[in-house]
Amino acid sequence: MKTAFAKAIELILSGSPELLNILATTARMSLSSSLIALLLGVPIGILYGAVRFPGRTPLVVINRTLTGMPPVVCGLLFYLLFSGVGPFGKMKLLFTVKLMIIAQVVLITPIVIGSMETFVSGIAAPVRETAKGLGFNGVRTFFLLANESVYQIFSSYLMAFARAIAEVGAVSMVGGAIAWKTNVMTTAIMQYTNMGNFSLGIALGIILLTISLLVNIAVTLLQGRLSS
Repeated sequence: MKTAFAKAIELILSGSPELLNILATTARMSLSSSLIALLLGVPIGILYGAVRFPGRTPLVVINRTLTGMPPVVCGLLFYLLFSGVGPFGKMKLLFTVKLMIIAQVVLITPIVIGSMETFVSGIAAPVRETAKGLGFNGVRTFFLLANESVYQIFSSYLMAFARAIAEVGAVSMVGGAIAWKTNVMTTAIMQYTNMGNFSLGIALGIILLTISLLVNIAVTLLQGRLSS
């Protein structure tokens, strides 16, 4: 075990081409999916939190249900849709990073929506009063709410990124964990551990834990800023 840890550290320090490829694929998938989820989720979350409209409650309940969607169920759904016999099979997206990103967006957008909806619900009333006093229309009120939620937006993004980078079920099913193509940190850890290549698995685990630690520190600092 000590030898495996020593080799893992050596792999990290030497910049193994295989390790770097896995990190690059992980970064592309996680950054893209979390950014798209943020762009989709923030306006919807603000809408759910600030506006009372017919059908809002069922939509909020559905979103909260989707927040807990098992990743393997999401992966199965997209596998069936984009496989050779599926309705979108001709798009040839199965076992590509693009489909991994799409599946991740479906998984993490509800998290962003729920986070924003909960926060905006608590500040919507006084912000609306301020906007009314300033004569703001609906669009300017929306941007005022967004401005008041800026730290929450950053916090929501970091939570979405953390979920994206740590997810394994959906990306494994739709990406196939193909070496040098769709293998990301989580799928590679499982794959190389099963193959007995513990040093590369440990190296990826160390990097993943370090990233998770940094993200959680950032979220904690932002939440402290929000509560101050």
